[in-house]
Amino acid sequence: MAESTATHRSLGDRAARLLANTTKTPPQWSAITPRWLVQFLPWTPVEAGTYRINRVKDGTPVDVVCGQKDEGVLPATFVDYEEKPRELTLSVISTVLGIHTRVSDLYNQPFDQVKEQLRLTVESVKERQESELLNNPDYGLLRNVDPGQRLQPRSGPPTPDDFDELISRVWKEPAFFLAHPRAIAAFGRECTRRGVPPPTVTLFGSPFLTWRGIPLVPSDKLPVDPKGKPGGTGRTSILLLRTGVAKQGVTGLFQPGLPGEQTPGLSVRFMGIDSHSIASYLISLYCSAAVLTEDALAVLENVEVGHYHDYK
Repeated sequence: MAESTATHRSLGDRAARLLANTTKTPPQWSAITPRWLVQFLPWTPVEAGTYRINRVKDGTPVDVVCGQKDEGVLPATFVDYEEKPRELTLSVISTVLGIHTRVSDLYNQPFDQVKEQLRLTVESVKERQESELLNNPDYGLLRNVDPGQRLQPRSGPPTPDDFDELISRVWKEPAFFLAHPRAIAAFGRECTRRGVPPPTVTLFGSPFLTWRGIPLVPSDKLPVDPKGKPGGTGRTSILLLRTGVAKQGVTGLFQPGLPGEQTPGLSVRFMGIDSHSIASYLISLYCSAAVLTEDALAVLENVEVGHYHDYK
């Protein structure tokens, strides 16, 4: 019987790898998004965690006179304010991160375990922040659209006519549309079908579709009712915003000067090490959003995102 064992003439791969280093990536997480809404919104610092929106009373005209040439009496007038303005209190998104000291002592190269855990936890908190800016029952943008600014699509999918109608409601310096990526794709299909593909613009180093010069900003935090789910219709909403306090638009709110502040409104504080050798870090993010006037925000509701066309 012939000998089947081959004689090695050099060091094999398996043995060589025992002396070699492996190049590793930091932890990758597909749940992390660009969070465009947070980047596009202007942010206003808030004192003592409370923001009051003072508004002029509706139906209070200012009496003026034009083209006066005689010595007639000038009209007397004043502007009245709402006596019970809305006040917004900053909301907190917080969690406690625990890291065993044995892990951070022994397994801290090439990546700092504490820094990586904090980075990923902060990313999760910021993702929740964008979701709350849209869906929070108190200050979320979807909940704070004036009834007169709520529109329905003409036929189901979002069409150029629907977007023009949104612009007619937020015509004073509109800043951007905000839509789920599937809604933007649905709008692109409707534009292609009509032979008017929307142009693109580069902002923050990324391309965005535009309509009438206004960028379409994607966010997966806008809810979509998926088809196949009981009661689901495959529909979502599209927002159009005017932004900034100077333009009486939409603004984000944050608390400046927090202890352990990492970014505006976000703080990380060391809480100590317990008897189980677990180090704890408190991560807190304070935020809210304010719609300063009713015409700063409009929404196109019940937009169908699953409609496709056959091209022959």
